[in-house]
Amino acid sequence: MINITLPDGSQREFPGPVTVADVAASIGSGLAKAALAGKIDGKVVDTSYRIEADSALSIITAKDADGLEVIRHSTAHLLAYAVKELFPEAQVTIGPVIENGFYYDFAYKRPFGPDDLVAIEKKMGELAAKDEPVTRRVLPRDEAVAYFKSIGEAYKAEIIASIPADQDVSLYREGTFEDLCRGPHVPSTGKLKHFKLMKVAGAYWRGDHRNEMLQRVYGTAWASKDELQQYLTMLAEAEKRDHRKLGRELDLFHIDDHAPGLVFWHPKGWTLWQGVEQYMRKVYRDNGYQEVKGPQIIDKTLWEKTGHWDKYRENMFVTESEKREYALKPMNCPGHILIFKQGIKSYRDLPLRYGEFGQCHRNEPSGGLHGIMRVRGFTQDDGHIFCTEDQILQECVDYTALLQKVYKDFGFTDIIYKIATRPEKRIGSDAVWDTAEAALIESLRASGCEFEISPGEGAFYGPKIEYTLKDAIGRQWQCGTMQVDFSMPERLDAEYVGEDGARHRPVMLHRAIVGSLERFIGILIEESAGALPTWLAPVQVSLLNITDAQAEYARDVAKMLQKQGIRVQLDLRNEKITYKIREHSLQKPPFILVVGDKEMAAGAVAVRARGNVDLGVMSQQAFLEKVLADIAH
Repeated sequence: MINITLPDGSQREFPGPVTVADVAASIGSGLAKAALAGKIDGKVVDTSYRIEADSALSIITAKDADGLEVIRHSTAHLLAYAVKELFPEAQVTIGPVIENGFYYDFAYKRPFGPDDLVAIEKKMGELAAKDEPVTRRVLPRDEAVAYFKSIGEAYKAEIIASIPADQDVSLYREGTFEDLCRGPHVPSTGKLKHFKLMKVAGAYWRGDHRNEMLQRVYGTAWASKDELQQYLTMLAEAEKRDHRKLGRELDLFHIDDHAPGLVFWHPKGWTLWQGVEQYMRKVYRDNGYQEVKGPQIIDKTLWEKTGHWDKYRENMFVTESEKREYALKPMNCPGHILIFKQGIKSYRDLPLRYGEFGQCHRNEPSGGLHGIMRVRGFTQDDGHIFCTEDQILQECVDYTALLQKVYKDFGFTDIIYKIATRPEKRIGSDAVWDTAEAALIESLRASGCEFEISPGEGAFYGPKIEYTLKDAIGRQWQCGTMQVDFSMPERLDAEYVGEDGARHRPVMLHRAIVGSLERFIGILIEESAGALPTWLAPVQVSLLNITDAQAEYARDVAKMLQKQGIRVQLDLRNEKITYKIREHSLQKPPFILVVGDKEMAAGAVAVRARGNVDLGVMSQQAFLEKVLADIAH
């Protein structure tokens, strides 16, 4: 007899081996129809999987996260099936699940165009409608290599040939198409209903630029029609908000081929930058941080001592002078330890908080660069707290409260908290990691925050809390971090004199709130769709005259506002006022002021708020009070 334990604790008994599908059917026809896969003792398997011993089993449906994963994986294979039906000479390579969808790489004699994507997606729908069963078989490695060579799939044969000879491989068939895959898959193609192909891009075979270029077809797949539509709507909204597009339209910044991955900030963009930086500088001052500044280039021996040279060497820009090798700093932490080490520190000095707007450089691959979100040169609101072990908890609690306030001031209130624990490759003893992880967990509990654990995702020197923002259209952005580090002060021989008169190692807390200022500004631009809050807007007021007769009056109003710290753009061009209003509206200032003869005679201004909202005529003083109140809000 075989006993199956279900998630609710109930058990079902079967006289002999039984499939996942059989168990689902024994529970009810509805579940049998909805079943996509099973999870046996934590492992996801096909519904055809035979259970031959007592097991704990969950039936996976489209409502489960694992079910969506199976749908997307199976849809990638449906895509390959459709391509082979339409283009028999195409060769299939690999097709993994990615965030929100999947892709599949193909080798074909010509590029796929938009019309091809339409045809492939239509064929996928036709194949899904056939509701063909998806079946699995296992072959010895060499037999599988021979099989794929016999059907002209050289790439698949090469992949399988790299597997150890004593291993078997699994193949999945649907209709006339059979593919190499570990699985699991949906039981039949009819389970795949809600998908869309998105785009085609180039991709090197096995990610190596020395290999041939393949065609990567991206797609998305969801459990329901509504979820698919919501995702497509979000993408359309995201395209409107794309910071690269808005950066050009609002004249904020540009990226140039003369300096790939580096940002050229225009006057308006630099004004926005300064707004963020000066706000964060006040946060430093108000919360006990001393601002410091370290050098850009440091001898490689320091990076060797900290472990960064072994870990990050391929992403570091290096240079040489007088037979010494240097690196542009990819992070600020070692420099802050060197500052800490100058002079004797006492336990009375701790916690000691350093902050730096530190410019860092990392040699990111060109294919990974993305506007100002992913760059090679960036500035962090980087801070390091040197403290005792007993002070870790309170510092982490205080930091989380501070971070929450900062995010709220920028308009973000939905925060996701994750604790990333020890990775496989790390430095430091298990006892030290136990202490550091426990401190972070306790700090979030004390802060009243619900959190997730991300096993193995910590830095090589310590665990961390990751603070992730959710924006106006539901996207997530990991920005803030708090990391507990016992190892780097040890490696660089940092000490303080304790109350007992002896030398002790400080604990180093690495923390950033907005993280990369470039990336955070990109997030702000997309969150606001370029309509930044008044306190951050590069131009807070556009002031327009109707005719030359009001030019001097307009200048006087502008000077009055500028003396009060308001950022004003004065437009005295001899153009129709409707044209000027329309043009300035596209630049999304919070307010547009128009002055004609009536306004000049009354010492007033006609006020339009962003979105073409007519606020009527106000006195200069009334408008000044309004804009100052908006800035302070």
